[in-house]
Amino acid sequence: MQFRFAHLSERGLPVPPNARLPRLASLLPLALGAGLATPVLAGGLDLSLELPRLNVSEYHRPYVAAWIEKADNTVVSTLTVWYQTRETAEGHGTKWLKDMRQWWRRTGRELTLPIDGVSMATKPVGKHQLSFSEGSKALPNLAAGSYKLVVEAAREVGGREVVSVPFDWPPKQATTLGAAGKEELGDIRLTLKP
Repeated sequence: MQFRFAHLSERGLPVPPNARLPRLASLLPLALGAGLATPVLAGGLDLSLELPRLNVSEYHRPYVAAWIEKADNTVVSTLTVWYQTRETAEGHGTKWLKDMRQWWRRTGRELTLPIDGVSMATKPVGKHQLSFSEGSKALPNLAAGSYKLVVEAAREVGGREVVSVPFDWPPKQATTLGAAGKEELGDIRLTLKP
């Protein structure tokens, strides 16, 4: 027994196979037009942040904040904050956020943590990759101009270090900029995506 599947018209009548082609052809421009109407992807930033291995007797994971400032040092946005997010015998980690003194003075004390998509637990030694799309909570739309990426790390029984990477926005092409810390931070790479 052979089954044949008939296509039905809007009125429920069978449509011959060769009659369907013109209708499909008429839909093709609409399908292509829909593809062209897809919104253009927004620009963004990729951040590679290295926490170096330190030869110390007592090592605690550092608290880290990365944010964007204008040329006059006003903060545009905090990209990420890493801290001890759980309760311990010593208390909750938010009480040591002020050890990242520059971030704390410029914007940290005005924030209520946790912030979804921005704050997270401290990270181990190694390179960490983060991506931010313009228009997101961490990276709002930036007006054209000059900015600085600032990264600060502070560690219990350790030191504190701040590294900044100046950049212009919007980028005309994909560009990678970088800086390096000397102790608490390693290689910092900022990739600007138009």
